[in-house]
Amino acid sequence: MPKYYEINEAAAKRAKDMNSFSDYKPGSATSAYRQMVDKAYAIAERQKARVDPMYHDKIDALVDRYAKKLAANLNESHVIDGRVPSILIAGGSNFPVRKKEKQNAARDRNMGEYMEIEKLLDKIKSVGTGGISADDDLAVEKLEKKLAGLEELQATMKSVNAYYRKHKTLEGCPGLSFEDIGKLQSSMASDWRKDPVPYPSFLLTNNNANIRRVRQRIDDLKNRSEFVGWTFPGGEAKINEAENRLQLLFDEKPPEDQRRALKSEGFKWAPSQGAWQRQLNQNAIRAAARLDFLRPEDGQSPYQLQPFARKAEKDMSR
Repeated sequence: MPKYYEINEAAAKRAKDMNSFSDYKPGSATSAYRQMVDKAYAIAERQKARVDPMYHDKIDALVDRYAKKLAANLNESHVIDGRVPSILIAGGSNFPVRKKEKQNAARDRNMGEYMEIEKLLDKIKSVGTGGISADDDLAVEKLEKKLAGLEELQATMKSVNAYYRKHKTLEGCPGLSFEDIGKLQSSMASDWRKDPVPYPSFLLTNNNANIRRVRQRIDDLKNRSEFVGWTFPGGEAKINEAENRLQLLFDEKPPEDQRRALKSEGFKWAPSQGAWQRQLNQNAIRAAARLDFLRPEDGQSPYQLQPFARKAEKDMSR
């Protein structure tokens, strides 16, 4: 059952009156909003039918977030449209040009926010079909399950190699089926190495690298609360755990060279948040630390402010 949020009908009527000669149909703004929400819920239900039930709560949360943000965006749009009449309504005499320019700028910002909200629909469509996102409430659980699988695979490969080196055959190797043995023997037969083994060293090396990478991701997610924000000349770096983002909020629009630098370090402008941001992890902090204009006024590196960095330094000094 879709959950709807309130639409300001009075603001919608005023917006219509300020921009059109036709009368406002009562309830039309609410009806249009609900149609959009209904479509979002239909997308969510289709996605839930495709993926494991463990993802359903996340899908429900995303579609509710869409409905809530959409209502706020539409209400703001109506308020903006009701500030200044169109020139057709007001006429050219003494038309408030400056106010109209401000209104148009506000409309552009509002439209940018609307485009960000619409991206939630794409996010709903992707839930449960890609990799493990840090935004997923079950991310740690899923990564730990993945880690266990990788570690089990590593142990199996080592054990099978050890058995083969000792017995010079895979016959009777614990844990291997007849089919498994056939595949490994075929792989060894086509191996160019002088003394091939069931699992070449590069497979163990690559798998071990994956183990380290997944462990680091788990550690990053478990220690997200240890990230701290800071202030810099002309703005603030904010830790937004709810959105899982490092957000940079500037008092004024940064100059072009700074915007280029932000983009080069992976930060993106999010109109809905009014911030430059990227996913919250240690790499985000390192990226910010490479930009001098984001340093605190005392010149200290943002990286050194982080509890995880201080912990690592303390561990190394032991």
